[in-house]
Amino acid sequence: MIKIYHNNRCSKSRCGLELLEQSGKKFIVIKYLEDVPTKNELKDIINLLGIKPIDLIRKNEAIWKEQFKGKTLSDAQLIDAMLKNPKLIERPIVINGNKATIGRPPEKILDII
Repeated sequence: MIKIYHNNRCSKSRCGLELLEQSGKKFIVIKYLEDVPTKNELKDIINLLGIKPIDLIRKNEAIWKEQFKGKTLSDAQLIDAMLKNPKLIERPIVINGNKATIGRPPEKILDII
């Protein structure tokens, strides 16, 4: 089953959701600001994406600039920061089996569905 980690306030996330709707494939929407992933789920997402935790962080968010920018943080500390402040998680994230992508630009989603 395809999953999209979605934030309705984000235009890229809405575009990604629209691409999934147009695909006709079944998928589930995870509103990750409300249904925050567990630490293990977030680690699994990072592994599927094949990136470092820092690459999943939205560095233009006020929370990042005010609390974390310029600090040297371990991967574990970055993951904890995202769990405590899910707005820091880049979006949308789409997972299809063992493939995952960050939908920036949203067309990247088409590569895995």
